[in-house]
Amino acid sequence: MTAFWTESDYDAHERVELVHDRKSGLTAIIALHSTHLGPGAGGTRFWHYAEPKDAMRDALRLSRGMSYKNAMAGLPMGGGKAVVLLDKDRTKTAEMLHAFGDAVEALGGNYVTAEDVGASEADMVTIAQRTAHVCGLPAEDGDAGGDPGPFTAMGIYHGIKAAVQHKLGKDSVQGVHVALQGTGSVGGGVARLLAKDGAKLTLADIDPARAEQLAKELGANAVAADAIMGIACDVFSPNALGAILDDEGIARLDCAIVAGGANNQLARAHHGKVLAERGILYAPDYVINAGGIINVSLEYLCRQKGAPCDINEVRRRIAQIPGRLTEIWQESEDTGEPSDVVADRMAQALIGRG
Repeated sequence: MTAFWTESDYDAHERVELVHDRKSGLTAIIALHSTHLGPGAGGTRFWHYAEPKDAMRDALRLSRGMSYKNAMAGLPMGGGKAVVLLDKDRTKTAEMLHAFGDAVEALGGNYVTAEDVGASEADMVTIAQRTAHVCGLPAEDGDAGGDPGPFTAMGIYHGIKAAVQHKLGKDSVQGVHVALQGTGSVGGGVARLLAKDGAKLTLADIDPARAEQLAKELGANAVAADAIMGIACDVFSPNALGAILDDEGIARLDCAIVAGGANNQLARAHHGKVLAERGILYAPDYVINAGGIINVSLEYLCRQKGAPCDINEVRRRIAQIPGRLTEIWQESEDTGEPSDVVADRMAQALIGRG
C-alpha cells in the first residue's frame, strides 16, 4: 500500500490508521478527514478490494465526503470513514467485528461508526459490544436510529422532486421518467416513493432478479445493469457504488438531471464541469444523500445525552435538503460555476477550510 499522503485523494486528513488484528484476521483503514465540527462520523464499508490502494482511495474519498455531508446537513459532526478489507469470500466474523470495535474505541470518541455497504444493523450491535461510539443501532418505534437506508431514500426522494421543479419547472414527478441504478435499501426505497407519486421508472441492479422483482411490484421496467446509464429519461438516479460519472459514463447519459444516493459519483473533480457543459443539473451527492447520517447522528447525539430522539425531528431535518440544493443550484447559475464546486466551497467554509 503506497503512502496515503501521496494519494491524489488525500486532502489534509487529520488521521489515517491501518488496523490489523492477526487473531481475528481483521484488516481495516480508518480515515478522519476533519473533526472541526465534532467527532468524525461515517459508516464502515465491508468490501473485497482487488488492490489495497483501492481501499485507501475509498477511505480517503469517503471520509472527505462525510466532512462535507455532515457540515452541509447542519450536524455537529466531523467527517470520518472506515473500510474493512474482506477476502474474496466476503468472510466476516464476530471476532473481526469485535476487533474493529476495539479499534474504534481506541480512538477515544474521535470517530463514530455506522452502517455502510456490506454492513448490517446486526453488525453494528456486535461492534457496540466493544465501543459506545457506534450508531445505527435498533430503534424503538418513534425514535431515531436503526437502518439508515430508508432515511437516505427519503432525502433523495425530496431532492429529486426539488431538481424536477428547478430544472423542468414541474411541481410533481407525475409522469417524470426516472432511471434508477441500484435497487437495494436506498435505491429501492427511492423507487417506491417515486412510484407512489406516479413517476415512470426504469430500474437496474447488478442483481437482475432484484431489479425484476421490484419492477414487477411497482409496474416499472427493468433493464440490464450495463444499459441503465444510456436510457433516455428525465432523471438518472445513481444509487449504487460511486465514480460512475467519468468521461465515458457522462457521454452515455441522455437525461436532464443526475440526482441519486451513491457516494462520490464524480470520478474526478473536473467531471462536474463536464456535466454542467452538457446542461445536466447535478445534485451534489453528499447533500442529497444526507438523510441516513442525519438519522443515525441524531440517534448517537441523543444517546450521549441520555435523551430520547423523536423521529419527527429527523424528518424535519431531512425536509431541509431540497432548500440546500436549491441554494446551491441558484448560486451555480449566478456564478457560472458547476454545482459541485459551489457545494464544496460552502462545505469547506463550514469546516474551517474556506
